[in-house]
Amino acid sequence: MEQRHLGRTGLKVSRLALGTMTWGRDTDEHEARDQLTAFVEAGGTLVDTAAGYADGDSERVLGRLLGKVVRRDELVLATKAGVSRHTGHRVVDVSRRTLLAELDASLRRLDVDAIDLWQVHTWSATVPFEETLSALDFAVASGRVRYVGVSNYTSWQTAMAATHQRAWPGRAPVASTQVEYSLLQRGVEREVLPAAEMLGLGVLPWSPLGRGVLTGKYRFGTPADSRAASPHFERFVGIYLDKRSRRIVDAVCRAADGLGLAPLEVALAWVRDRPGVTAPVVGARTSAQLRGSLTVEDVELPPEITLALDDVSAPPLGHPEQD
Repeated sequence: MEQRHLGRTGLKVSRLALGTMTWGRDTDEHEARDQLTAFVEAGGTLVDTAAGYADGDSERVLGRLLGKVVRRDELVLATKAGVSRHTGHRVVDVSRRTLLAELDASLRRLDVDAIDLWQVHTWSATVPFEETLSALDFAVASGRVRYVGVSNYTSWQTAMAATHQRAWPGRAPVASTQVEYSLLQRGVEREVLPAAEMLGLGVLPWSPLGRGVLTGKYRFGTPADSRAASPHFERFVGIYLDKRSRRIVDAVCRAADGLGLAPLEVALAWVRDRPGVTAPVVGARTSAQLRGSLTVEDVELPPEITLALDDVSAPPLGHPEQD
């Protein structure tokens, strides 16, 4: 698998990342092992998890597989902190105290000495951003983290964080931003992607398959074994089961038929090769689903197909983006 630099850093990662949000909940350890094996065999190196995934179980499963399926030094290990569901509800806490406590817990669950890429899972206006960023500095200075990033930040939040970290020697520079990006969700093209390019940040799109909708599996109903049928993900997927999304999915399926590809290969190749993108984060419930995504390494979309998909999925623009 092709390797790319993570933004303007020296860190190289595979141009697809393995997402583990379902591990420890909808994906058991046996399936997780098969997924990691398939990913590594395909040349993948970047594996992404989070302290808040499955209440820490995603990290625990991954930690038990490290050293058995693949050597630790062969992976670029990424995790996130700041979001939890310990109480049954989504709780955001990006205070220095909580972030550093979550980092220690992640290291224990993953059974490693250091995280390659540690990301703030989301922005919170309830904590001074300087305090949140100071936790990143301390994590790097203490040797527990090698690179840092942000996730789900708006353009101004991204720019402020990256600029703040550059303003003083010794601060840990922001290496990447992780945001939702697919043919069904191109909002980041308005300002987040230009900001990331200007500031030298790598972009890690999550849900590059439109939360699974771009596979075409929901064109004629909701399969019983799909995420939309899962109590954990029903609402997560449901926002893209609308008329606009169906029009885009139909275009993807027509392109796939013409090229002799699967719809997911077309949709994933499109986002993988967008300007500024480092590595889409591909998650799967089963190893069979993941293997279907890994075939995209051999796919390059013809320019006319890319332009047609750009047109049918174009996000609405206004002032000042269109000026």
